[in-house]
Amino acid sequence: MKKDMNHPSINEESCSNETPVYKQIQTPFKAVFPGKYIQGENALHELPGLVNLLGKKGLLIASPTVIKKILPDYSFQDSEAMISIEEFQGECCEKELTRLSEIVNRENFEVIIGMGGGKTIDTAKIVSDRAGIPVIIVPTIASTDAPCSGCAVIYTNDGIFESVYYQKMNPQVVLVDMTIIAAAPTRFLVAGMGDALATWFEARSCERTQSLNECGGYSTMTGLNLARLCYDTLLRYGSAAKISSENHIVTPVLNHIVEANILLSGLGFESSGLAAAHSVHNGLTAIEETHSYYHGEKVAFGVLTGLHLTDAPMEEISTVYSFCEEIGLPTTFSDIGLKELSKTRLMEAAVKACAPAEGIHHEAGIITPGKVLNAMIAADAMGKARKLTTK
Repeated sequence: MKKDMNHPSINEESCSNETPVYKQIQTPFKAVFPGKYIQGENALHELPGLVNLLGKKGLLIASPTVIKKILPDYSFQDSEAMISIEEFQGECCEKELTRLSEIVNRENFEVIIGMGGGKTIDTAKIVSDRAGIPVIIVPTIASTDAPCSGCAVIYTNDGIFESVYYQKMNPQVVLVDMTIIAAAPTRFLVAGMGDALATWFEARSCERTQSLNECGGYSTMTGLNLARLCYDTLLRYGSAAKISSENHIVTPVLNHIVEANILLSGLGFESSGLAAAHSVHNGLTAIEETHSYYHGEKVAFGVLTGLHLTDAPMEEISTVYSFCEEIGLPTTFSDIGLKELSKTRLMEAAVKACAPAEGIHHEAGIITPGKVLNAMIAADAMGKARKLTTK
């Protein structure tokens, strides 16, 4: 039988130097999840049993606030698992990572527990990954989507964004004690909503441009729809959840928003991807005046910048501004400490936001520092104009 020269047999090698079509590896769809997600009142009492499932000797890396205000109300001494406590020194930087890794190796710990805010959590994840042992994450505030993710941010000793560190696996357990979350200052919950607010818009951008997500694949339908559910949950329950937080009570709406901030946002950003909002955040870390503002607060301004950058519909832009105004997220430069800052200094942030490895390049078109600077100024100007009209 004569062979069809336009369609070579699958057993034939191509005459060209190119890899035969049947041997090319296609980029897969990917989604990642923590091993267990547990959320409820007084859930911290489950920690010893969870440690015991993974090993006998655990190191609890805890922020100073956790050690002083939370741990005295809990006792882990009667459990089979031995849990030692080490105080986190305040920055997820190589100096602190090295210090803690030396302790883990010297004392032969089998499980790491990270308890505190985002930087404590990220530090615990990296230390466990480098040691090749499981990690349990216990967030004490719902301020970021770090708890569920398999990546962490490393900063310089001075708190400037340096790099993203990807772990081999997501946390084995994420344990969310709603009693602790409800007792925290409301600003943390609001900042978490700012971080979660970016999830859908960045996921949508990555899907539109077929950009890879944070685990090296294309977004699954699951990832994309969880990102959308995150946004819808924020709009529906955000304002009411803030009231619950201000009164330090656990309610269904607070549960919904904590789940959105921690679980939905964590799954959504990692399995669907990052774009402009987080890159603008990373750029803003180059300006010292922003260092006292939380991650989610700067991300929220990055969301607004991204909407202007990508020519989003005005109705959508107005909805996002209204949400930010209602719950108290930044909408102007002055809201993140940048009152009367020169264009030259703002350009430093825009340039850092456009570094080659940044997710902002997942947006459609060619993104330049000049375009980002203009979008930041536009976001600020609209925020100012809206504040004037509401006075």
